[in-house]
Amino acid sequence: MTSTNIHSGKDFSLAIVGGGICGLTLAIALAKAGIRSDVFEAAQKYGEIGAGIAVGCNAVRVLEELGLARDVAAKSDSSSSGGDSSSNHAFMRSFKFVRGESPHDIIFDYPEGPNNGGLGLHRASFLEALADNIDHSMITEHFKKRCTHIQRLELGRMRLDFSDGTMHEADVVVGADGLKSTVRRFVLGLPEGARDESLVFTRTSAYRGLVPIDELRAAGAKTDFLQSLCWFGKDKHLITFPIRDNKVLNIVAFSTDYSRPMEYQGNPEEWVQDVPQEEMLKDFDGWGPDVQAMLKRIKSPSKWSIHALYPTISKYVEGNVALIGDAAHATLPHLGAGAGCGIEDAYVLARLLAHPQTNAVNIKAVLEAYQTVRVPCGSYTANKSKFAGDAYEEHGPSGPTDEGRVKDYTGLWEEIWNRDLKDEIQAAQEVLTARGVFTA
Repeated sequence: MTSTNIHSGKDFSLAIVGGGICGLTLAIALAKAGIRSDVFEAAQKYGEIGAGIAVGCNAVRVLEELGLARDVAAKSDSSSSGGDSSSNHAFMRSFKFVRGESPHDIIFDYPEGPNNGGLGLHRASFLEALADNIDHSMITEHFKKRCTHIQRLELGRMRLDFSDGTMHEADVVVGADGLKSTVRRFVLGLPEGARDESLVFTRTSAYRGLVPIDELRAAGAKTDFLQSLCWFGKDKHLITFPIRDNKVLNIVAFSTDYSRPMEYQGNPEEWVQDVPQEEMLKDFDGWGPDVQAMLKRIKSPSKWSIHALYPTISKYVEGNVALIGDAAHATLPHLGAGAGCGIEDAYVLARLLAHPQTNAVNIKAVLEAYQTVRVPCGSYTANKSKFAGDAYEEHGPSGPTDEGRVKDYTGLWEEIWNRDLKDEIQAAQEVLTARGVFTA
């Protein structure tokens, strides 16, 4: 059995379950504030599945605050970006919305603002940039540690059990263990062996593939693929953007079965499958020539059954255990905002844990204050992402006319991009002061 070292500037020990983007962001933020942590990662090294990730300007601001933005941007795909000479960040452009059927006309160009650039890069590259910033004197890494069970001990400390038979004790546990979170089971109070039915199949599947842009031009495609595009249509849409110095098009083609409800499905091993190209082409039968040109060049597509937490959960904390990232608010990907929301979680939680008045006695109240300010943000992001997907696929509230589409597309990202974390942190501190936990 191991136990987290508490010689960290605080009188409590802290364990982070999950060494993904959110878990490492939290560990780095804590280290910069003088707080040690233990990070437990199930894999034998840091790595994330999935083709790519986008983070909005809200998350970029957090990365800047933590001194990570330059290193992350260096790993990004500058080809899908505009750039910013003052910061050397490779910023992704906002989407243009193009009709999936002929004539592939653009009906709406989401307006660019001075502060709404995001970063696009491969998940593994993002994680590599974070790993390069680990202070090993403050962060202890444990690999091949899959957490299988959590329990509270008599004196209030937490015990983590791992699949290799080892265990670890800590005063505070943060679950950054993603979609299939073990820590979430504890927070929600699920009995041993019970199904976590908060995690549902969203009835949306996504085909993913990469295609050389020169092949599309040679095939006669007329679209300018050197843009971030959302191709909209009935029950389906595609997201495309260039990567690898404008040489390769990243394609994600979504298809939703609106005849069925979102519901628990089980069998996580079947959530990602290789499928015949014919299955994908049948799904998009009747779409325009440039869409057909793209899909016909994805010879071996993978199909992802997208799972998320719907309806959203309102509980991120149980005692001295908290959730961040997908463990708390796994969402549909239609705004590219889920990872950014998790990065915000990590930053807000780190700031509250690092507050001079936070200690072992009041830690539960501090975590509850974190929950108070972050649940509304996680829920908004998840629900707005669902709204966006519905709007892209002709199920928006304003109807499937171009006028209605533009109305639904307008302002999709504004509240997420303009969220002020300083106000959130201040609000959490005011809650703690009002409850007598902190002194003014």
